[in-house]
Order: sequence, then C-alpha cells, then structure tokens
Amino acid sequence: MLSSGEIVRKAWNLGKVIPAFNIPYLPMMEPVVRAIVETDSVALIEVARLEWMKFEAQSPRRVMEEYAKWANPAHVRIHLDHVPVIDEDGCEVDYLGIIREAIELGYQSVMVDASRLELTANIAATREVAELAHAAGIPCEAELGSVLGHAEGPLPPYDELFKTRRGFTDIAEARRFVRETQCDWLSVAFGSIHGAISKAARDQKKVEARLNLVHLEQLRRATQIPLVLHGGSGVRQEYVLAAVERGIAKINVGTEIRQAYEVALRETGSGPIAQQKTYDRTVSLIRDYFCTSEVRGALMGDTQ
Repeated sequence: MLSSGEIVRKAWNLGKVIPAFNIPYLPMMEPVVRAIVETDSVALIEVARLEWMKFEAQSPRRVMEEYAKWANPAHVRIHLDHVPVIDEDGCEVDYLGIIREAIELGYQSVMVDASRLELTANIAATREVAELAHAAGIPCEAELGSVLGHAEGPLPPYDELFKTRRGFTDIAEARRFVRETQCDWLSVAFGSIHGAISKAARDQKKVEARLNLVHLEQLRRATQIPLVLHGGSGVRQEYVLAAVERGIAKINVGTEIRQAYEVALRETGSGPIAQQKTYDRTVSLIRDYFCTSEVRGALMGDTQ
C-alpha cells in the first residue's frame, strides 16, 4: 500500500493534485468517502483541531473510529490537519500531545501549524514534529505565511489583502524553512483565505479569492517539495488548475462541503438528506472542479 507521502509526492511529480476533505461533523464521513470511491479518485480525509473544538468532530479518536468504518485503502488516507501551536483565539495548545495521540491512533500524516510564531520559533516547533512524524514513518505538513480567515472578527477587504500581499509566504524564508525543518509538505499563502468559523459568519459565502501564480512559482523553485493550498473553497477553477501546474499537490476543502451539510440539515432536519447533499457536492468538486475523478490508476499504479 502506498503511503500518504508517496501518493502526494507522486501527484506532485505528475502535475496532479490530491483533494483533502475536512470533516467537522462525523455524519459527513460516509458520504465523502463514498463520493471519493465512486468517482474512482484518491483523496485525503482530514480533521483540524478547530473542528473538534468549534464544530462537532468531537476528537481525533472519534474521527478515526468513524473513518475506520468506511476507509477504503485504494482511495483514501487520513490526515491530521491544522494543529496550531497558538490557536485562532491566541491560546497556547498542547500540540505535541495532540500529534503524539494522532500518531498512536494511526493517522497517516500530520500537520503542525506554528505560523503564528516568528520564523525561528516556527522552524523549531516544526522540526520537532517532523522528527516525531518521520520516526513513525509518516509525513509532516507545516505552514509558513498566514492563510487568513480563522480568527474571530471580520477580515479587511479582500482586494486590500491581495494587493498588499498580507500574510504571503516569504520566498527566502520558505527556502530556509524547508531546509531546516525537513517538513514534507508546506502550506503556503499566496492569495487564498480560510472560511470563517465564528458562529456569526460561518454561513456566509466565501470571498472568491484569487491566487498570485507568479509568487507560487517562486515558492515552488525555492522549496522543491509538494506545496499545499489551504482555503481551497471559493477559488476560481482557472486559478486552481494553474496552481496545480505550479507545485500545489494537495488542496484542502472545508467550507464547500460543510455548508452543503449544514444548510440541508437546517432546512430539512433530515440527516440522510444532509448526507446526500454532502455526497453530491463532493462528487461535483472531484469531477467538475478539481478534475480528479478517474485518476487513481495514474497515482496508485498497481499498488494499493
């Protein structure tokens, strides 16, 4: 069976992308996995700390238990998404404890997010997690720069953010970061934003973000490892496909499928209908947006 690291690295080499679908509500697991399998795709299932703190994923253990019910090794792997060192509310997090637990539970890749720290501290925290992950034989994802949107309160106007390159990953810092941390995948900031998570704003339609492709190309050359696009929901498809050609090998999707589930559940009160809407939206994203249906053979070969 190919590891998560081998799959993402192969996608990067082939100029393809692995979608990574976040699960903030446990009943979303089955329809998302089913959508991936039935489109003959390959994807990651993932959960971030904020999804058990501020939504209803409950815990890394409960997500793993739910994943185990539906997992299909020919199509899916499970990833621990954003575990911050300092969270969106400015609180310190026992990130090493969470990541150690996830490794023990069998998560097949992990992410530490120390991007709220200054560079040297981010490098130190990431290097420690990378060593933990590598000792367990799994890849480590990290973040450099700031993909905005998770903090409480409104963002400044998006056009202002994009024009000023606020939060964009610095090219020279990225080169140093990868060399000193030995992380396997790097989440970089070049125009995307996360979906809002505050209760007042989580139903709002995301801004249609743009991507600075020149900046991304410079990051690709500087890092020479698979890059990750966080905040993948709401970015125009032409930007997404161009970003894949320039080194993005994994794209995180949360808002698109979360809102499909939440809206259907709120409007109908029916869990099965909400699950069906989640399935439908996931299929649409795979087939029509990422164009990653029927690529399993190219990525997985004869080895599953």
